[in-house]
Amino acid sequence: MDLGLQGKTAAIAAGTAGLGLGTAKALARDGVQVVICGRHEDKLQRALEEIGHGAKGFVCDVSTDVGGREFVEQAIATLGSVDILVANGGGPPAGTFESTPEESYLPALQNNLLSIVAMCHAAVPGMRERRWGRVLAITSVSVRQPINNIILSNTARAGVTAFLKTLAREVARDGITVNTIQPGTHATERITQLYGNNLDAAAASIPAGIVGDADDFGRIAAFMCSDSAKFMTGVQL
Repeated sequence: MDLGLQGKTAAIAAGTAGLGLGTAKALARDGVQVVICGRHEDKLQRALEEIGHGAKGFVCDVSTDVGGREFVEQAIATLGSVDILVANGGGPPAGTFESTPEESYLPALQNNLLSIVAMCHAAVPGMRERRWGRVLAITSVSVRQPINNIILSNTARAGVTAFLKTLAREVARDGITVNTIQPGTHATERITQLYGNNLDAAAASIPAGIVGDADDFGRIAAFMCSDSAKFMTGVQL
């Protein structure tokens, strides 16, 4: 299926592993000029080799609003413009209400809410000028139903979902869609942090009996950025 993305540009935050990498690979295969970032140079270079198609990248930590803004601004400088923003980042530490100190909430909000707000402030004005744009945030299924032992993630990702749904209404007339994709359990480093190497335990509550695949996820994400999805906005999939 031709997604109508040939020649478009994309900035994919935290695109060196997991779901971000799967999305970067899918977009690059569909003719998108891709820029990714990550926190470690060696991991970044391995990801760029895996993505191919002339993908570019640089080291940047998007766990704060400053880092999120820096990533998009540098991506624009590299690509000339950013048509597609995939807002993504690692989750905060696991914990319950009782085990999570109050001072842990602000870093979590920086990581999974304010950094994405900053990315949008940097990327959306140019999209509005060109009358075309895609903003897609990778969040979590925990937005719909909180997951035990990740209270920080549950809280921050619910906030960013509300922000993006509001933004979607404000920029829809400018040819920009704003959506979130809310993954369940996929075979990523994050799942290893939570479950160790026991993917069977992670899959136990999934009707299909298996965990998700990052490359399959990437193809769904790429469709949500496509020209065919131009009438789909404000969606949490």
